[in-house]
Amino acid sequence: MRVMVLSKATEGMELGEPTPEALEAFAAMDRFTEELVKAGVFVAAAGLKNGAQSKRIVITEGGSRTVIDGPFAETRELVVGFSIWEVKDMDEALAWAMRAPTLPGEMEIRPFYEAADLAEFVTPEELAAAPRDGERGKLGVA
Repeated sequence: MRVMVLSKATEGMELGEPTPEALEAFAAMDRFTEELVKAGVFVAAAGLKNGAQSKRIVITEGGSRTVIDGPFAETRELVVGFSIWEVKDMDEALAWAMRAPTLPGEMEIRPFYEAADLAEFVTPEELAAAPRDGERGKLGVA
């Protein structure tokens, strides 16, 4: 199963000048990522820039869209990074997440929809077909 691990911000979290603590945190995360790679769990990961450089798009029932510039009031809801892991089950994902070096904050693990999860939305023929080709087929069934 594939999962996305979301790392969420804490109040005042922002990438500033590199302190010895920040440099060690980056080094620890790099070592952990290498463990994930060696175990065959790592699929992808990236850090995300802070909310001041972000945009939100609010879509109403009628389909109109409003763009909101960051920073956003609810800092604790901001995703500051993500990883995609290939694990055998949620227990394995939790085991890896519990070992991850992190700054104070919150992590969320969300499983991906797999083809079988979409059986009510697609025909058996579509499910039996080969995965999508090209860039779109690399990470999922969407």
